[in-house]
Parts: sequence; C-alpha cells; structure tokens
Amino acid sequence: MNPSLNLMDLEELTSNAKQIQEDVLEEILTLNANTEYLHRFLHGSSDKVLFKKNVPVVTYDDVKPYIERVANGEPSDVISGGPVTMFLRSTGTSGGKQKVFPVNDKYIEKLGYVIALRSLAMSKHFDSGGEQGKAMEFHCTKPPSATPSDLPVFAVFSSFFMSDYFKNRPSKCNSEYTSPDQIILCPDHNQSLYCHLLCGLVQRDEVVRVGAAFAFVLVRAIDFLEKHWRELCSNIRSGHVSEWITDLEGRNAVSTILRGPDPILADVIEQECSHKSWEGIITRLWPKAKYIDCIITGQMAQYIPMLEFYSNKLPIVSTTYGSSESTFGMNVDPLCKPQDTSYTCAPNISYFEFLPVDHKGDMASIVDLVDVKLGCYYEPVVTNYFGLHRYLIGDILQVTGFYNNTPQFRFVHRKNVVLSVRSETTTEEDILKALNHVGLVLESSDLMLMGFTCYADISTFPGHYVFYWELKAKDVQDVFELEEKVMVKCCSLLEESFDEVYRKNRSKDECIGPLEIRVVQQGTFDSLMEYFISQGGSIAQYKTPICINSSEALAVLENKVLARFFSEKSPPLDS
Repeated sequence: MNPSLNLMDLEELTSNAKQIQEDVLEEILTLNANTEYLHRFLHGSSDKVLFKKNVPVVTYDDVKPYIERVANGEPSDVISGGPVTMFLRSTGTSGGKQKVFPVNDKYIEKLGYVIALRSLAMSKHFDSGGEQGKAMEFHCTKPPSATPSDLPVFAVFSSFFMSDYFKNRPSKCNSEYTSPDQIILCPDHNQSLYCHLLCGLVQRDEVVRVGAAFAFVLVRAIDFLEKHWRELCSNIRSGHVSEWITDLEGRNAVSTILRGPDPILADVIEQECSHKSWEGIITRLWPKAKYIDCIITGQMAQYIPMLEFYSNKLPIVSTTYGSSESTFGMNVDPLCKPQDTSYTCAPNISYFEFLPVDHKGDMASIVDLVDVKLGCYYEPVVTNYFGLHRYLIGDILQVTGFYNNTPQFRFVHRKNVVLSVRSETTTEEDILKALNHVGLVLESSDLMLMGFTCYADISTFPGHYVFYWELKAKDVQDVFELEEKVMVKCCSLLEESFDEVYRKNRSKDECIGPLEIRVVQQGTFDSLMEYFISQGGSIAQYKTPICINSSEALAVLENKVLARFFSEKSPPLDS
C-alpha cells in the first residue's frame, strides 16, 4: 500500500526496537495524559516511570464503562486524547462475547503499514512474483452497525476495505486483485464469493497467489466452488453473469471482467473440476499460483491438511498477526512450515509489554518488548493510541527468536479457551495437537475433517468431552460411510493425546467419562458460522470456536448430528 517503503525500513525498524518503543509510549502518553481515564493515575503527567508504577494492568471489563460512555455520546476524551471516529468489533468466537474498541483512521494507517511491510517480505522470498501477477483473495465486508451516538462499528477487515485509505491506494495496488473493489464491498456474502471465483477463473493465467484473511474463508471458497463450478462454467461459456447476482455494482464490475463468451476456457475449467478427486484443484485451476496467503495459526491450524490437499502442498503463508486492539506484527520467514510460523513484532504500532504466564499475580514481572526471554511464554499487554492502556490481549505467545533486536513470537493459544470436567485443563493447543494425532487415521480412510468444535458436557456423570466433527470424502463423487471401528479409534487416540492429569482422571479415578465424537451433516459448520454472523460477527474474520459455551450455538450443532461414537477403552497412564 505504501510504495515508498523498502526492505531497509524493515531492517531499521527491527534494529531500533527499544528506542522506537520508548518514542511510541511518549507519544501515546502525551496524547492521552489528560483523558478522564488516564488522569486518574497520572494526574496529567506523561512520565513513563509513573505510567508503569501507577497505571494498572486491565481487562475489557475494567475499561468497558469508559468505552460505553463514548459510544453513548460522551466526548472522546473520556478515554482517548484523539477523536474517536469509529469502533472495532471483535468476533466473539474465541472468548464467547463480542467487544468493541474505540479507534480512528490512525488504526487503519498502521494496519496498512504492516500490510505493506509484509508484502515486502513476501516479494523478497517469492522473486517479486506477487508484483508481476494478481492475487485471487476472497475478501468481503459487512456494513457497519452504529452506536447510540451514531458512530460506526466495524469488523476489523471491513473497516480497512471500506476506508478511504484502501479506496485511494495507488493505481499499482488497485490492479493487484483479480476482483474489483465492488466485489469486496458487496454486502451479500454468497454473491461476493461467487463473483470472486468468477473473476479469478477468468483471469486464471494471471493468478500468482490465492488467499483470504483466515484459512476458514479459503476452505469455504473451495467448498463453494465445488457446489457451483458448473454454473460458473456456464457464465464463462455464455459471457453473462447468473441472474441471482443482483448487487448491481458487483454485477457490472464482473461483466467488465468477463468480456464476452469464452467456451474454450469454460471447457478447461469443466475438465479440471470433473475429476473424481479434487486433490491439487488450486494448482490445476490456477497453475501459476506460488503460495497460499491466509492466517493459519491458532485455531486456523485445523485447516492446514485441507489446504495442503487442495493446493498440492503449495507454501501456506500466515503473513500477519493482529487483533481489534492492535496490529502486532508480520511473518518475515514465509517459507517456514505453517506449523512453525512466528511473527516479528512491529515496534512502531503500539507500546507492547509482556506478562509471563507464570506470574502468579505479580504484575511487577511484566517486561518490555526487547526484554523478553527466548523460549518463554507471555501474554501481550498493549497500550495503543486510542485509549487502551496496559490492556491484556488474552493471547499466549512464545518467544521463538529475534529479528535484529526485535523478538519473534509463536502464537500458542487463546487464554482461558480450555476444556475442563474436573481438575484437568485441556488447552486449545492440546486439542489441536490431539487432532493432528488422529489425522493419519482419517487420511488412511480417505476422509477429511472439514470442521470441528468441542465442549465439556457436565450434564452427565461423570462429565466427558464431546467433539463435533464434520467429515467429507476426499473423492468428491464418493459418499463417505462411517466405519464404527475407525471412529472409535479416533476417540481413543484423542484421549491418549491428552496430558497425564486427564488420563489419570479418566482411567484411574474414573471421574471423566469416555470421550465422544458426534459426526454432523455436511454444511453444519456453515450453519454455525451463520449463527455467529447473525449475532454481529463478520465472515471475513470468522474463526470457528475451538470450544463452545453458547447453548444457542450448541443447539445448531445438535440439530445436525448424524452419529455418535465413544471411546471404548481408558487411555494408558504412561502415554
């Protein structure tokens, strides 16, 4: 987005992290010292020592009353020294409830800066291929809701793609995508997705990367293609867009891409999509694609096997890490395995501190960005420009290395996203590792796990873990059959993968019941997504929750259950 940036900017930024962080904090405190919130602790001072001594580490519940006052029409300086012009809404799928955060255009500019930096890192490793071709990326937006004071409330990616910053980007960047902006801005998600695919197929020989914000969106796009490829081929053959595409701006934009009938291209696409197996469908339809671009860390890691299957194991690059509270950093080693992804912090975005996970209530153990220790685990504590001061993000990160003088972090899991029936705590990371353990069993049965979530069912005695799985045959023309012995083995392997405390509670003390897998109908996780979107979420940043607590969301799943399987033996204590 910023044509004046070059790789030396990345080197200078990461070499001077300590000074840049000090400058950022000074700028933030000067801007916000006289807000009602910060004045309670600093009394108008912008002294950094006083900041660390007096300003408490907080969670959302601590700052929510101040945020709500601004949302309800009180002046911005209740919490922010700069004007609050909009709010960003979190998805609510990780922690169970949505949050809103005050920001202004500076947030968009900083996000754009990190996107530009990550593009530089990508061009270094992919021979500038991304600059010579086009990206087929499945971006979409959701119109904002409004606060009582009529300020817009956006999802993060919607705020970016609907901003003047994106709209007024340089013409070189304007031609980067296969889809015109009107498709990204189309408010109907299905129409947007269909048009993205149509534009991408027509320009298949120009596509050098395929992506979406999150892996789930990309997997959904491939599934959508599987259901609609015949209609897409018909549109290409005739040169006309299907009548159900009623968004006029989107329809007109796609019509300019189609440029009339192309029966030869339609035949090529039809031939590829008619194969019994869709293994490698991405590289068969878009032969010049060099990599997959989407966030694949955390709960998105479950989609790695599917994307590798569909792409013939193209590199999967998780380029950026951020949240509604702050953009954080980018991946400067895109050729690493997706499981090994680390993010290099951008020290000029916000002021970052880190709380060791074993702090035991000692907030004095918080360290600055440049003082973290290799291999240690931390929770980020963010101070941004818009009114959050020493705010606990809720992610757990591990320090994996340093790029110049700036630390690199691996995303481990969301804090407090755990299963527990008794004294055990099974984390998001534990669950994902367990699923990897059963991957070979599913693969040998020619099955793919299209989606999963779980919860601790304590309505039974003893309570037990319940996993909801949506399965699909690798061969698109096959109807998969559930073999009981395969599914029971999967139940047992999951249990064997959990830690000693779980296995002891399950095997010796018998206070955890046999693990259960409930197989659901195909399309169930689309229905789950639609439920969360109906609650105010956005498809562009939707993440299937690894653990579900909502009774309404559980009801969506329960209505689609096809079969239930239980572990038939207790896991060994010495796994």
